Amino acid sequence: MERYSALKIGDLAVKYPVIQGGMGIGISLSSLAGSVARAGGIGLISTAQIGFREPDFDKNPKEANLRAMESELARARRIAPEGVIGFNIMVATRDYGDYVKKAVELGADVIVSGAGLPVNLPEYVKGSRVKIAPIVSSPKSASVICKMWDRKYHRIPDFVVIEGPLAGGHLGFSREALTLFRADQKDTDQVYDREAYDKEILEILAVIKSYGEGYHGSIPVISAGGVFSREDMAHHMSLGVDGIQVGTRFVTTTECDAPDSYKEAYIKAKREDIVIVKSPVGMPGRAIWNPFLEKVSKNPETIARCFRCLEHCNPKTAPYCITMALIRAALGDVENGLLFCGYNAYQCEKIETVPEIMKDLCE
Repeated sequence: MERYSALKIGDLAVKYPVIQGGMGIGISLSSLAGSVARAGGIGLISTAQIGFREPDFDKNPKEANLRAMESELARARRIAPEGVIGFNIMVATRDYGDYVKKAVELGADVIVSGAGLPVNLPEYVKGSRVKIAPIVSSPKSASVICKMWDRKYHRIPDFVVIEGPLAGGHLGFSREALTLFRADQKDTDQVYDREAYDKEILEILAVIKSYGEGYHGSIPVISAGGVFSREDMAHHMSLGVDGIQVGTRFVTTTECDAPDSYKEAYIKAKREDIVIVKSPVGMPGRAIWNPFLEKVSKNPETIARCFRCLEHCNPKTAPYCITMALIRAALGDVENGLLFCGYNAYQCEKIETVPEIMKDLCE
């Protein structure tokens, strides 16, 4: 099979065209991001409630998060001094701009932003060398972000991540769109309509290419969502993208920051356990069905306090606190926590290492 060459993003040269997806809370921190960077990919640290282990997190979550961004990036740099490391920062995060500015201050190599369109991202990185990338899921979202950045900031993305309907966590698709692509996995006999979304990817590529040509250059495009095996990677690359983003498969590595019980939940999961749920912020999300989801589907949890994590979450109407649900999972309580995952989590069968996965995908 084909051996894949370096990914170039401006003046950054990455040995392998693989970006590790940002997974919060506490799943992709310094150990995973640093290890992927050391192995020749791009490592991303998720800023989603990154400071949950800080002693003052309950009282000062934002300050704890900003402090943890610094310590996690420093640890990742020690693991991969020459590697390419950055942050995944959700647009839906409260005080989004402050998190981006902190990433710039710390010297992140890249910032990837989804869970909304990062229309103001260029404003927060002015004068820095950090490479910025929006996450898009449709030709329309690609066009909107490129047009707005062009008109308002006279620039284009340094790269773009196309995230498809097989991704994990919060999804940039309505429930109806997931059904359209047969990616809602209501029953185990459904077959994902890959051909339909391949056409969508090609349309997005055409949009991005047109904006790159307007600046006499090209915009590298990364394909994400459902990339698990070498065959998956080969298929995505055959569509004309420059690289792929992988999240789920990196969870069951020795280097992943998740606890062993979290990784074991992935390994034990069957295909029918992976479901689409409605997040407290109103977006569809993909997760492993467990006693927690069973419980809150019948009786909403009482939310004692708000951690002000996401813009569109209302504690008065939310069925549970997503921060606490994800933190419980990140601390190892997988029965009472929320386990976000990608469509292919049921394919995780063993604990691997990051170098083993990079070799399997690219060499």
